[in-house]
Amino acid sequence: MLRTSPSAILLVASVWVASVALEVPVASAQAPSASAEPTTGKDGSKKSIEASPRHPLDPLSPDEIRAAVARLRKDKDLPESIRFVSIMLAEPAKSAVLEATPAKMPAREARIVLLDRAKGEGYEATVDLTSDRVASFRTLPAGIQPPIMMDEFSECEEAARKSPAFREAMKKRGIEDVSLVMVDAWSAGHYGNERPEDRGRRLVRALSWNRNSPLDNGYAHPIEGVITVIDLNRKEVVRVEDLGVVPIPQKPAYWARDAVKPAKSDLRPLDIRQPDGPSFTIQGSEVRWQKWGLRVGFNAREGLVLHRVSYDARPILYRASIAEMVVPYGDPKETAYRKNVFDIGEYGVGMLANSLALGCDCLGTIRYLDGHLADNHGRVVTIKNAICIHEEDYGLLWKHTDWRTGQSEARRSRRLAVSMIANVGNYDYGFYWYFYLDGTIQMEVKLTGIVNTQALRPGETSRFGTEVAPRVLAPTHQHFFSARLDLDVDGQANRVQEVNMKAAPEGPENPHGGAFFLDVAPLSRESQAQRGTDPSSARFWRVINPTRTNALGGPVGYRLCPGENSRPFSLPGSALLKRAGFLTRSLWATPYRSDERYPAGDYPNQNAEDQGLSSWTRADRNLDDADVVLWYTFGHTHAPRIEDWPVMPVASIGFMLRPDGFFDGNPALDLPPPLN
Repeated sequence: MLRTSPSAILLVASVWVASVALEVPVASAQAPSASAEPTTGKDGSKKSIEASPRHPLDPLSPDEIRAAVARLRKDKDLPESIRFVSIMLAEPAKSAVLEATPAKMPAREARIVLLDRAKGEGYEATVDLTSDRVASFRTLPAGIQPPIMMDEFSECEEAARKSPAFREAMKKRGIEDVSLVMVDAWSAGHYGNERPEDRGRRLVRALSWNRNSPLDNGYAHPIEGVITVIDLNRKEVVRVEDLGVVPIPQKPAYWARDAVKPAKSDLRPLDIRQPDGPSFTIQGSEVRWQKWGLRVGFNAREGLVLHRVSYDARPILYRASIAEMVVPYGDPKETAYRKNVFDIGEYGVGMLANSLALGCDCLGTIRYLDGHLADNHGRVVTIKNAICIHEEDYGLLWKHTDWRTGQSEARRSRRLAVSMIANVGNYDYGFYWYFYLDGTIQMEVKLTGIVNTQALRPGETSRFGTEVAPRVLAPTHQHFFSARLDLDVDGQANRVQEVNMKAAPEGPENPHGGAFFLDVAPLSRESQAQRGTDPSSARFWRVINPTRTNALGGPVGYRLCPGENSRPFSLPGSALLKRAGFLTRSLWATPYRSDERYPAGDYPNQNAEDQGLSSWTRADRNLDDADVVLWYTFGHTHAPRIEDWPVMPVASIGFMLRPDGFFDGNPALDLPPPLN
């Protein structure tokens, strides 16, 4: 939710270097892929050996990234001022993937976003790796700003520390040594009040915190009243907006293990073992578990992506990801009202993924997958153990006792977890996709980390946040996540329905006042499929395939079951909702188009208007018997507590996809009884 501080970025960069990614040659994209044989790491975890890409949806390999950069540099004679914003797989056309055979594979392509810092221009390129050529190259329209890059975090902090105006603002607040000042590169957004001299510039509006020692928690010491406007292309401070001195809170808030003593000593070890190994297998990027099959992808923008999810070879999801993430803050003061970050569109959570550790981030018999990316100079970076795959016991799945016969049966639930964790400045987000034995798919986001902070004046209070430490305000805010779900329920000819529980009208059908029923309404066009949640009617949505029927003659389907959710509290017409119109509805549905990937559009950074869902759906396209994509936005409203300081316990939010007529009965009935 918050921007990664430059100091945190440097730490992440050092972790990358330490955990890496010494570049290991990988076989060519056309070579057959070997099975991923597990090896045992020093920590006892199982590590899958990376296999060379062979499937059209496999993420780019290190060799492919290097080849794409080399070809683009050679063909376009790129100047020194060029930076590589992102390099990701250009996913082939859906039809090409579905029709692919070993003898007929679509071309492997890399999609590259670049920025010429000298000209201030952005570019998009596609490199065909199969034929080793630049397939396309275009200049982005004027005013479009590519996402903020990793290098720019540290450059932002460096520019601020060198600025005489910034040093003078710090001196007013008693800070002579600026080396420990944290300068977080907050995206500038677009609010309609931009100064004429700012137009066309690549800007951040940085906020600052002070550390009293190198390992101090700087968020305990917010520097209030200072906004540092920085031109990222020029790496220079445009101006410092000083709104007045507020004394810096001084109470420390340490959270690392060395500072929190004594540790509790009454917890016994919890050891989860699978002596016969896990029940799932991994070959390349393909995972198989029970009757589930799926492919695991990873890219710089969305991070973890799922492809080709099926049950017993029956397709359910062609692609699933968290495609956007917006975190608006509720404090109206000058230093705070612009804090409405698009963590995926303006930054990218894949670049901020953690190297996961056994026993901390994941527990059990683990398999890991690495994430291969490129830094801003086009060099390969590998995040070791970026994705964790393991099984978890999940309590009771089903049970029944017949008191007449004495029969009693129970089966325990188990789920396959596929996860990644990203550090986004002060916040940390865990993204978990779960697959269950009864055909359920769950998406859960776990929110933790350190709340963003502001300083209060002595005696000041605020109704726009919670004082979590003396004069340290944690403002009220929201976290919104938009899931893009390309559903292929037993095929691509799908329909969308909304289902509400309703009370039957008083009368002959409901003589006693207690009758209620499911009311099913088709959502046949995009204009109809813009919906909110409604707990009062137990609302859910269903995607059916009318060309496939179950044993009772009904269409097969899956239902989307909302979990916790919240509407945005930004008023209609606000700058936020102009830029993120998708937040105004919990559910949108569109017919599949390969170029409609992100709900706020491809380039939300400093963009004035939403170029995504609210724009596309004006066409009011047909959804009946279509290749349907559901977009589900779920929001967590965070009213901070004192207990959230200095590191907040996990808050969870998400949704489920549950079979609804997809099977002819309980698909978990045939599970073996517990051995014990």
